[in-house]
Amino acid sequence: MDRRSVWAAVSAAGLVAGLLVAGTTSATAADPLVSQGKAVTASSVEGAGLEAAKAVDGSTTTRWASLEGRDQEWIRVDLGAAHSVSRVRLNWEAAYGKAYRVQTSADDSAWTDVFSTSTGDGGVDDLTVSGSGRYVRVLGTARGTAWGYSLWELEVYGVAGGTPPTTTTTTPPSNGLGYAFGSRKTPYASGVLRPSGSTSTLDAQVVDYYQRWKSAFVRQNCGNGWSQVISPDADHPYVAEAQGYGMVVVATMAGADADAKRIFDGLVKWKIDHPSSINPDLLAAEQDVNCRSVNGGDGATDGDMDVAYGLLLADRQWGSTGTYNYKQLAVRHINAIKASEVNPQTNLLKLGDWSSAGDQYYYLSRSSDWMVDHFRAFRKATGDGAWDTIRTAHQNLISTLQQNFAPSTGLLPDFVENTNSSPRPPAGQVLESVNDGKYYWNACRVPWRIGADAVTSSDSSSLNAARKLNTWVKSKTGGNPNNIAIGYQLNGTQLSGGNAAAFFAPFAVVAATDPGSQAWLDALWNKMLQTPVDGSSYFSASIQLQVMITVTGNHWVP
Repeated sequence: MDRRSVWAAVSAAGLVAGLLVAGTTSATAADPLVSQGKAVTASSVEGAGLEAAKAVDGSTTTRWASLEGRDQEWIRVDLGAAHSVSRVRLNWEAAYGKAYRVQTSADDSAWTDVFSTSTGDGGVDDLTVSGSGRYVRVLGTARGTAWGYSLWELEVYGVAGGTPPTTTTTTPPSNGLGYAFGSRKTPYASGVLRPSGSTSTLDAQVVDYYQRWKSAFVRQNCGNGWSQVISPDADHPYVAEAQGYGMVVVATMAGADADAKRIFDGLVKWKIDHPSSINPDLLAAEQDVNCRSVNGGDGATDGDMDVAYGLLLADRQWGSTGTYNYKQLAVRHINAIKASEVNPQTNLLKLGDWSSAGDQYYYLSRSSDWMVDHFRAFRKATGDGAWDTIRTAHQNLISTLQQNFAPSTGLLPDFVENTNSSPRPPAGQVLESVNDGKYYWNACRVPWRIGADAVTSSDSSSLNAARKLNTWVKSKTGGNPNNIAIGYQLNGTQLSGGNAAAFFAPFAVVAATDPGSQAWLDALWNKMLQTPVDGSSYFSASIQLQVMITVTGNHWVP
């Protein structure tokens, strides 16, 4: 029997009885309710229908619920502007907070306690407080039950205006985050779209997918304090690409996952303990079921790019004074990419640190590795102007390929050969399959990678490339995401049937760059929401998750 049905009557009775129980503080402030319908975010959501927005919708029949069994959880409401806050009313469901704090913040970073208790007993807590800020947060630190935290309603009363207190006691969320998930501290380019719906609803949908992705693929295998992202659909149980995805995702989701730093540090330890046999500042590309590096132990560029980027995100989130100096590791990794995975003749990425002058792959590059926003972050982190040159070389090549080989579609091939003279899609197999010169299982990520730079930088080159792709795919499919196939020739001819998140999800990012594509973006978003996490494919699930992060405004460049 669902314990929710048992507790429904109990919680309803709590609306009245809660005012009378010991420990409840009665508020007398007459200021108006200012939180109803406002943007709200939570550290986690137990499941569909229990999103954070349900706690500020004015209904005592809907509720927010956090994931069960975890003490450190929070819900935060954005009042939209600074307010003087005089009263906070918490209508707890059966799953209540025994120890919790009510906090205010002007910037969603430094938090001031305006109420704190370790003797909460559920029901209704109607609290008289004195504080000021744009954001109000309830931070649970100890559950009153074996479940999680759940609120029928979170009500904040106050008036617009107010000044920050001169003396504050700050409690940074989740070990001192610098860029908590949902904070959107860096605005996107003007005109960039988001899926329809409130930010709180969108964020809850991302968090829900993240939790399912995490359950399916994040592991702590083989001991040694390691974390890994498993790759059941790859050649080996662990590949660098998956670890790179994991580092970027987990650092970005900090604030929505109380375990983020622990998982991230486990991924860092994995990176350190599995160095490339060629450049030890890079990550060995493949490990077996016993967590041992195999196939020569050399590096792969795609994984290394995301590992470095993830370390930069971590430095911004948690700082670099803990167990690991994330910034130092990131800079070493970035410099190693430049030294061993960038072709000095073309300023284009090689496939890995294993390719050297004179071999058949030296002038071969993979389009899905061209992460323009990463190049910008590397330039900022190192101060090395070479990254501007490298970024420009890749953007110029994207433009050339679209113009010369895909003028009507904007599609890029999986690989590009002859990069030292006349770059072109290969006619047949050069590394993986006969489709190496077509838009296939590598290039399917290109719309996401190009779009990620377009929405964050507003760079005209990235915007033009993204919009070309969007115009073609929207027309090709008739605005129906179900018609996005698995693979295309560069002229737009379909290679095969079927449907995979790795192919349809990335087009949502380029759709976001076109102000006239709201309905198309919404269709793609709904397609993603209807697509469950496939536990047999870390590849598609990890791509979809990162696309969801990006199109909801939660991607940022450190």
